[in-house]
Formats: sequence, C-alpha cells, structure tokens
Amino acid sequence: MERYYQREIECASSAEIRKIQEEKLIKQVRHVWENVPYYRAKMEAKGVSPDDIRCLEDISKLPFVTKDDLRETYPMGMLAVPRSKVVRIHSTSGTTGKRVIGYYTQADLDMWDECCARALIAAGATDEDICQICYGYGLFTGGMGIHGGSQKVGCLTVPMSSGNTERQLQFMEDLGSTILCCTPSYAAYLAECILERGLQDKIRLKAGILGAEAWSEEMRQDIEKKLGIKAFDIYGLTELSGPGVAYECSAQNGMHINEDHFLAETVDPVTLEPLPDGEQGELVFTSLDREAFPLLRYRTKDICVMSSEPCSCGRTHKKIMSLRGRSDDMLVIKGVNVFPSQIEAVLLEQGYQANYQIVVDRVNYTDTIEVRVEMTAEHFSDSLAEITEMEKKLSADIKTMLGIHAKVRLVAPRSIERSEGKAVRVIDKRKI
Repeated sequence: MERYYQREIECASSAEIRKIQEEKLIKQVRHVWENVPYYRAKMEAKGVSPDDIRCLEDISKLPFVTKDDLRETYPMGMLAVPRSKVVRIHSTSGTTGKRVIGYYTQADLDMWDECCARALIAAGATDEDICQICYGYGLFTGGMGIHGGSQKVGCLTVPMSSGNTERQLQFMEDLGSTILCCTPSYAAYLAECILERGLQDKIRLKAGILGAEAWSEEMRQDIEKKLGIKAFDIYGLTELSGPGVAYECSAQNGMHINEDHFLAETVDPVTLEPLPDGEQGELVFTSLDREAFPLLRYRTKDICVMSSEPCSCGRTHKKIMSLRGRSDDMLVIKGVNVFPSQIEAVLLEQGYQANYQIVVDRVNYTDTIEVRVEMTAEHFSDSLAEITEMEKKLSADIKTMLGIHAKVRLVAPRSIERSEGKAVRVIDKRKI
C-alpha cells in the first residue's frame, strides 16, 4: 500500500529535492573517488577532486562515463565496494559489444524495490492486485526489478517470465491478473491472442507497465483499446539499476524521475554542453546513492526532453518527456535521422498493427529503406492492384513523416515473427 513518507518524497518541493540531491551528490563523488581508481584517474585528468563539488551546478566539472568505460573496466573495474558486500549481479545482453555487469549490495536492491514500488503505485496498484510479470528473469533486469517492487507493494506476484504465451493466458484467466508487466510489443501480441481466442470477457487486466523498448503514443492507444487497460511507460537501464529510474503516473504525460535517487541532466549530444528543460538532448544520469556500482554523469544515449512543469497527479519530481529512443537505435538514412517509432506511428494511424520490420541497405553507394508491414485481416487482399495501391499510400505517408522515400512491402498476416521479449524492428544490412 502507499506509504505516507513515500508520497512526501514524491511531492517534495523543488528546494527539498535539491537539498537531498546536493547532499547525496557530494557524498557519492567522494565514495567514487575513494573506491574506484579508474574513475579517480578520469577526475584527476580533468583537474577535479571531491573538494570541488559543493553544489549541484558543480556536477558539470565531472567527467562523463560511457558504455565504453564500462566495457574497458569489465568485469569489476567500476566496483566501489568489497566483493563480499555484493549480493547480486545483472547484465546487459552484450548484443552490441562486451556485456556490462551491474553489481548490487542489499541496500541497492532495497532502493531498486522502492523505485519499482512507486511505479506500480502510480499505475494504481495496491495489495489487492495480482501482478503478472512477463519480463525476462535471470540476468535481464526487467523481471527481478518489477518483482521486488510488486512484493513491496503487497501484490500477489506472478513470476511468469517471458515466453509460453498459452501458459501466460491460462494464468491470466485462472488467477484474474490485474496488472501486466512486459514489453509493449509483447503486450500487443498478447492482445492479438486474447482477441483471436475470444477471451476478452475472461481477462481482468486494468493496467499494464510496459517498458524496455521505445513505443509510440499510437501503439499505447492501440494496446489500451484491445486489452481494456491503462498502459504506463517505465524507464530504466541495467547500468543504473534497471526499471524504475522513472515511471508514468495517472496523467500519462511523461515519466517522473525518482530524483531522490537519480540526478538527471540533458546535454547536447555533440558539444556535451548542458541544456535547459524543454530542449531536446541526450539524457545523462548520476546515481546518487547506489553503493556497489555508482555512476557519475552516465551518458545513456537516450534522446528526450525534460520538464519541471506541475503534474496533475501532485508529484513534483521532474519528468522525462518525448523519449524518442536511444541514439543507438536512431538510423541515419541519406542524412536524415529516423526513429522506428516515427514509422510505427504512421502504421497505427492507418489501421495497421505494430508488426513491422525496417530493412536498411546500401545499393550503389546510396542508402535504401524498405518497410515490411504485416497486413491485418481487414487489409488483406488477393488483388495485386489493391495491395500495390495500399503500399503506395503508406509509402507516401511515411515520406510525409520522414522527408525521405521508403519502399513499403505489405506481407501476409502473422508472417513476421513475434517476439516475447524486445521486438527486432530494424535489420541494417549496411553493418553486415
């Protein structure tokens, strides 16, 4: 259940939040300096010591940390406590390079549980709810993070993990699950399966906490309509702890950052100069009280806008607005920045489902883009002429959105492989 002190922190004044952050930042910088030789060397190279950090504005004196630093210090070079105090690890997938391992003390896990509990409560969870967790467990942070938060709230926690959709639906029906936690793409797939089986009247879901991949507002509305729920975004990174760094509230208009635990900045991704609220830039985080794996000014590669405007829910913590996805996911095609979510928005506006793949190639030194779109039963046609016309219309709509031409190829319903975790949206043959 929601506790008074938690709401007190989430609704603290900006001055109170600043005081908390300032005290924790000063303490954390000294903790890193004294216990992480690699980071101390980076600070010394900039001519900075802990004595130089006296207020929040001084954070700009500190060097950035990137994923390359974490790979260089793999596996334990950024560990800030004795190994004997570490009680758990999680890890990235390593699909884009060497794995990054995150280390946790018991205090780190308690803080993480608290952050995820706040996200669940903001979505309406109480100890009367049944929380079905379909994120992967194991080294991936999704399952274990939400699991701890769910138990802290007092929900009946169903640790399904990802996969085995038939069993997911059976437990959802038999137990009367009320909160679904998974990736947006898997939520969309579960919605398909529920509609196909005619289970709408047997499913009692009221909310979904959907994260781990970028998704559009159009996809949210599609999921909400089909599942009869309110769908809430949640944000996190393995490097920072996992899901729960930020979360949506009932307003569903940006994700509140847990500012008593994480200090957020936006910077120009080229010049690395700090940007004010309201300007789009790269999201940078400092973990204020993580013991085992503290990161100062970690460049997330996520592109977003931040806002400190008052929220109707009463929470005062700053919000991440307009999260467009990671710059790593951004495609540069013919000099144009393209995010998959932009194409997804066009498809859903035209009545297609979020089952698509973007294939980028280079032919005669020129970038090409093809969007493979799965037809719905309503769109499906045996007429080649009709399909060609639909492809032309979608291609024109995508060009209006992106400013560049994209070939569209409509494919048969259910012919694109479904994902029970993160969906594979982009196949970039230029890198193969």
